Amino acid sequence: MKRPFVTLDVFTEQKFAGNPLAVVFEADGLSDAAMQTIAREFNLSETVFVQRPADPARRADLRIFTPARELPFAGHPTVGAAVAIALHDGAKGEVDFVLGEKVGPVPCRVSVASHELGHAQFDLPRLPERVGDAPPLTIMAAALRVPDSAIGYGVHQAALYSAGNPFTMIPLKTRTHVDTAVLDRDAFAKMEQGDAKNAFFYCAEPTEAMHHFYARMFAPSLGVGEDPATGSAVAAFAGVIMDFEKPGDGIHHFGIEQGYRMGRPSQIALTLHVAGGLLTKASIGGGAVVVMAGALDA
Repeated sequence: MKRPFVTLDVFTEQKFAGNPLAVVFEADGLSDAAMQTIAREFNLSETVFVQRPADPARRADLRIFTPARELPFAGHPTVGAAVAIALHDGAKGEVDFVLGEKVGPVPCRVSVASHELGHAQFDLPRLPERVGDAPPLTIMAAALRVPDSAIGYGVHQAALYSAGNPFTMIPLKTRTHVDTAVLDRDAFAKMEQGDAKNAFFYCAEPTEAMHHFYARMFAPSLGVGEDPATGSAVAAFAGVIMDFEKPGDGIHHFGIEQGYRMGRPSQIALTLHVAGGLLTKASIGGGAVVVMAGALDA
């Protein structure tokens, strides 16, 4: 049958920037194997399949696939799918709804700017937590081909964090270190610990003064050598900010730059709600713009 789809560039307002995403509508009846095959065909970092919700309180249920496997949760697919669904529905202005993902229900807020552009923000279905220690420094340095001395700045130290997907968070001293890092696949394989097959490395030298951090992400085992924008990594990164930046009580806004080294500049908005010194709520937001639309036979 014909199944409509759109592709969007996410965490940007400009076409051909941000992180590309495919959203397939009317995906009910597709087998897991079929969805995985379609995701490999699109060959983007993620492809989303929109299905009828099991719970009528949700607008839709999502299945999210990389070219290699399914994910329980991901940020740029959530933002992109929320915008795509709102545009598909013909929504005007602002609209709220809940999307179902394997990690749980995800409340979303969408602001429609035009027939092809919108902004979405979603609340994290799971707050971040530190889930383990980082691999030895020499292994991380070899995996990124940076000097051992480049890892760590200020009070920031490498560790494993997760808000649904685990990441090895690696602070680097300068933006030059971040930009000159190169994926060494053999060394990277030694760095992988259990499910932590992703490396999010960052510094506190953004390109724009209005932002706060500059980052890249490698995930070769997911079929993604480098990702232009990784919302689930930024969700986990909220735990890094809480542990090392220690923001006071109140609402805090952070801008994270990613994808600049790839020529796909992306801006990810992270909002933290802190009370009693603890993170009580967090959200991820950004823009998404439609690039193409069509239908696939599947």
